[in-house]
Order: sequence, then C-alpha cells, then structure tokens
Amino acid sequence: MLQIDWTHFTPVSALIGGLCIGLASILLMAYLGRIAGITGIIAEACKAPYRASTWRYAFMLGLALAAPIYAWFLPALPFLPLENVSLDISWTQCIIAGLIVGFGSRLGSGCTSGHGVCGISRGSLRSIVATVLFMTSAFITVFVLRHLLHLS
Repeated sequence: MLQIDWTHFTPVSALIGGLCIGLASILLMAYLGRIAGITGIIAEACKAPYRASTWRYAFMLGLALAAPIYAWFLPALPFLPLENVSLDISWTQCIIAGLIVGFGSRLGSGCTSGHGVCGISRGSLRSIVATVLFMTSAFITVFVLRHLLHLS
C-alpha cells in the first residue's frame, strides 16, 4: 500500500508538480505538435523502437530522472519538504498493477496525462468522459479495498 506522510504535506509541492506537468505538456505541443500521453509515448517507443523519435526517449528519461533530481537538489528548500513516501507491496504486485493500468490505458486510448491534462484542456468530450470514468473507478476501488475488504 502506498503511504504518504500527510503531516508534512504542503500544497506548494503539489502546485509546483502540477505546473511542471502542464508546462511539459505545453512545450511538447508547442514545439512538436504532440499530446503528452505517457502511455502512448511509451507504447510507440516499445512498439517500433527503430521508428520512435528521440523526443520519446528524452521524455521517458525525464520522467525517470525527475524524482532523483528532486531528491538530490531540492529537499533543503523549506517550502518543498521531501515527503516520506513508502510503497508496502511486493515487486510482483507492483508489476501486475502496472500491467493492469497499462492495459486499461491502451483500452481507453489514453491515460490520465493524455486525457486528464491535455484532453480536458482542449475541451475534448471523450477525454472528459474518460477522466470521469478513471476517477470514479479509483474512488470505487479505494472504497471497496478500505471499507468493504479492510485491506488498507
């Protein structure tokens, strides 16, 4: 189970993270004319690696390096405390969960980044519906796991 240290949570770090995601999406669209759907970027890079553009690998590398860079350079800033986050599940559970999320994202033709960030901002009805379905599914899953199955 993912545990977040809510006693040290500040909305500043969440706001900065959201701004960074929005800025990356705007830059990708402005300079390359591409929508920042993470599952689509990864799927295209894996499906035909010889055809994948360099920007896809650079985008994925940036995703992978963002957390270590943040942990290395920014924890000393008082308004950006490094929150204690722990993941108390096995690697097997993590891989299975990732595969389920990836399958669902491909089935829905996009993920929260593509539909939720870029699609809604473009006024796409399909993205609004998809995001509402993502969020409703997440709320129901948490409710069932925590309150009906007591697995929190």
